[in-house]
Amino acid sequence: MQLPSRVDVVIVGGGVMGASTAFHLAEAGLSVALFEANELASGSTSKAAGGVRANFSDELNIALGARSLDLFSRFLERPGYEIDLHRPGYLFALTNSDDVARFEKSTELQVRLGVESRMLSAREASKISPLLSEAGVLACSFTPNDGHCTPESVVLGYARGARKFGAVVKTGVRVNGIEVADSEITSVVTSEGRVETGAVINCAGAWSPEIAKMVGLDLPVTPYRRELAITEPLGESFADLPEQFPMTIDYSTSLYWHREGKGLLMGFSDSSNPPGFELKRDPLFAEKLGSLAEKRAPRLLDLGIQSGWSGLYEVTPDHNAILGEYKTVSRFFYATGFSGHGFLQGPAIGEILRDLYLGREPSIDVAALSAERFSKPDSLRPELNIV
Repeated sequence: MQLPSRVDVVIVGGGVMGASTAFHLAEAGLSVALFEANELASGSTSKAAGGVRANFSDELNIALGARSLDLFSRFLERPGYEIDLHRPGYLFALTNSDDVARFEKSTELQVRLGVESRMLSAREASKISPLLSEAGVLACSFTPNDGHCTPESVVLGYARGARKFGAVVKTGVRVNGIEVADSEITSVVTSEGRVETGAVINCAGAWSPEIAKMVGLDLPVTPYRRELAITEPLGESFADLPEQFPMTIDYSTSLYWHREGKGLLMGFSDSSNPPGFELKRDPLFAEKLGSLAEKRAPRLLDLGIQSGWSGLYEVTPDHNAILGEYKTVSRFFYATGFSGHGFLQGPAIGEILRDLYLGREPSIDVAALSAERFSKPDSLRPELNIV
């Protein structure tokens, strides 16, 4: 398929943000071209653990997570694709009294905003997440309607839906430049040619700063390597485990695990990893994982690792997304820096970017996520419920 000569909107990046935005804009009747330098979902999205939740400390993230959960639950109808959604909940195990106080506060906020959420004792938590060791656990935060699904399927579903509505979705096409005249975008220069457009939406994830620099915008997004593992199939010694149990997270260490196919998916956020785009897997990852599991979920040590991968977190100083429209260059939008919760917010973000482009008032006020907030550090409100 040749490049279109002109479209209403060019989207840069073929992960969940780009695909969701392409679908929502194309569905609204706009001409859209999405360009992905590699393959769809080949960046951070395909490396995500697949968790979907509304368990956050910030009102905005709770709202974005809740709206996305609603859209995930109806994905088979719209855009019409199987994403293997499971909703056994999210469980944060807390071993520090200050953390318990923080999660009690966020639980109150979640309930006030209509999200089913409650605090559990260690004993109550171990009954629904049997691999969790109660030792040292003071309390747990549980949101029973959260869960996980397949990231690649979400992207492919949105991309197929976008194409159905006439969008051009091109892989292997790199955006090399954005042409601007009198502070207005006129075209995008790609590795396969030039496309006239009046709007660009930057959904390039960890690579979004280089796209933003094309129009003079500085985005404080830093990539960090994260790694996870898939275990061998569960044997008879794990026959006591239910078919589904919550995505379980040891908050103090970030160790997490959930059912994945016939085995388990598990990982943690290694704070010793330096910033950068290095994806080479850590030869000590399994050993580090084991040392965390020994204390919080010792039965994980009985499982061998069958496969795994590493990917990039796109992190901002306050662990919140950067979302909005650039004020200096007309019709340049950005959605990036989701700090580990981008996949789960993708459906809602696509809706919001559609509304921002159309000049509508989004259903969720995202003004606080503008890139301009970093010029006013006192106004930042860091997200605390992160992994």
